[in-house]
Amino acid sequence: MDTSIKNTTKQQRIELIRSWTPDDEAMDENSIDLWEMYRDYIDGKKEIAECNAAFSAAAQYAMEDV
Repeated sequence: MDTSIKNTTKQQRIELIRSWTPDDEAMDENSIDLWEMYRDYIDGKKEIAECNAAFSAAAQYAMEDV
């Protein structure tokens, strides 16, 4: 399945992210908020790989501060 922005609707992108979220959506405080992480993808601003790269860079930066 091609999940690129140009080949999906916003609703399809939402459904894709929804398929990745746990059934109980009551995540603990250490969980990643997938809705926030992929907000730019859902809104058609960044591809999934770009969101992943930005998250990875932010996580790496946060780990360096520990």
